[in-house]
Amino acid sequence: MTEDPRGQRYRYVIGGLAFWAHLSVGLNFQSLSPLLPLITEDYNISSSAGGLLLALALLLFALFSLPGGMLTPSLGVRRVYTLSWLMVGLSTLSVLAPNFGSLLAIRIIFGLGMALIMPATGPLIMGWFRPNEALILTSLNVAALSLGIALSTSTAAPLAGHLGWEGALGVFGAVALAGAIAWMVWGKVGVVASGSSDRFSWRDVSETLRKRAVLMPGIGDAACFAQYVALTSWLPTFYSQSRDISLSQAGLITSALPLAGVAAVLFAGFLAVRVTSRRMFFIVPGVMAAVGGLGTVLVDNTAIALVCISLLGIGSWLYVPMLFVLPMELEGMTPGKVAVAWGWIMAVSGMGGFVAPLAVGILKDITGSFVPGFLVFAALAWMLVVAGLSVPEPRSAPEPSSRG
Repeated sequence: MTEDPRGQRYRYVIGGLAFWAHLSVGLNFQSLSPLLPLITEDYNISSSAGGLLLALALLLFALFSLPGGMLTPSLGVRRVYTLSWLMVGLSTLSVLAPNFGSLLAIRIIFGLGMALIMPATGPLIMGWFRPNEALILTSLNVAALSLGIALSTSTAAPLAGHLGWEGALGVFGAVALAGAIAWMVWGKVGVVASGSSDRFSWRDVSETLRKRAVLMPGIGDAACFAQYVALTSWLPTFYSQSRDISLSQAGLITSALPLAGVAAVLFAGFLAVRVTSRRMFFIVPGVMAAVGGLGTVLVDNTAIALVCISLLGIGSWLYVPMLFVLPMELEGMTPGKVAVAWGWIMAVSGMGGFVAPLAVGILKDITGSFVPGFLVFAALAWMLVVAGLSVPEPRSAPEPSSRG
């Protein structure tokens, strides 16, 4: 069991590393999106193949998040964080990718790394931070993820102009690789996270997923996240091809999505400790995301489209901290069951994110337009509102420090 050798202040180092980890994942998550026209041209691949390149990492994330979370207590948080962060950092090798297959392999490794590092963050936070601090740090980590997406989508095309698209991807991978090295030097595990008494079992999985407040928000998040990934993946290409906007400008416009998300999740962390209603954290963002998604696609006016994109970005991220905190507030939830809940949420959202860009790419090949695919996922985003209606309200105002 690892003690804190440098006092309670060392948890700020751990918090900073966790922030860096999520920033690293965000930087590499959608970094291909603004560069896809260049990649498809260089490799001479179809839109469907491009959609697979974007979506495959999310498929791996969906398939391995829950098993990865269940393996974390056995392997140890420090080992899992080291291995997974290095896997994310291997995106640096994109500069050497000679063909489509090699780039696809790099994305597979990235997806596996993302699937391991995200669920392991829960035990890491619980080992170092008090519950009310965990809520704030969760919001900061989600903000870091969104910030990373915003930075990569807004700077990938300009970087590619100087370094080539391979060099741009390599830069984002290098940030993750540097973080992995920093973790190997300074990363330590807190008391709760280093313990091995809270093992996972299939009974934990069954009991956790039977809880309505875990099952339905996960489904609603998957639908909303699918729309978000579909649009962040294909909007730069859509704007470039359909509205005669340069790739750099299209990437900059699309970056408003995650930038709005950064503000949204930080504000959500403030609201979550003050607002009693849990349903409104899902219903209001669900309406914003669905309406904003429609406007983003259908409105052919840059200024109004930016408003719609901001609305979509806020709605797609505002509920996320509550999505992860809600399982901690439920009765009978142990750290292991919370990890199962997080694994379920990440798995089903990852599956939605995998299907979305691939489906949009296929529909584009069939119909000749991105719009049908965008409209399908805009309709599905209303599932977040349905999920919000199914969330039970607490009988009294919940204590921020309660884990259930």
